[in-house]
Amino acid sequence: MARGRNTNVRSSCTTGSERRFGDIRAALPGLSANVLTQRLETLEGHGIVMKSKLPPPASVQVYGLTDWGYEADQLLIVLGNWAARSPRHDPTLPLSKTSLMLSFRTMFQADVAGDRAVTVGFVLGEETFRVRIENGTLTPRRAEIDDADVVVETTPEAMAGYVYGKVPLEAMEEAGAIVARGDRNAALRFQTWFTLPPKAERPEA
Repeated sequence: MARGRNTNVRSSCTTGSERRFGDIRAALPGLSANVLTQRLETLEGHGIVMKSKLPPPASVQVYGLTDWGYEADQLLIVLGNWAARSPRHDPTLPLSKTSLMLSFRTMFQADVAGDRAVTVGFVLGEETFRVRIENGTLTPRRAEIDDADVVVETTPEAMAGYVYGKVPLEAMEEAGAIVARGDRNAALRFQTWFTLPPKAERPEA
């Protein structure tokens, strides 16, 4: 079923709204159009992804997860935590926008966030993402960010450095890596709600 690279295609459909073929392909660099078409057809055949058409004036074909497809989210979170514990995991490697949003869900520390409620908007290139934290739950979506408490304009790599590398916000701003507009305290608190798991020990030779 959804295994190997098919899982990457499934993950690219995770963050909320339905996505066009070109958007999914852009999130999976190195994957040809033909291969992506085959994998989407496989996922659709298994009932994980569904294909639909947007109403006019767009009238374009889009892909999204089925209700059953969404049920795999918790499995991906567990798998993400496991992968991050690899001794070879390098958090400084290039990161896609989708991977950044998925990492937020995976590494979110609900017990630290407590009952706080905040909406953080992200501007990543030409795309905007809305991350809502409420009642110990983090929900990332591709969406408008007009209601965000703070808007962060950055890159996935820079944001990972801020959140997981714990680089001070002021240093990121001085370097031009992050531009934060709105509630600055919300941006500062956001950093404290994520922690990478400890690395697994390497077996002795």
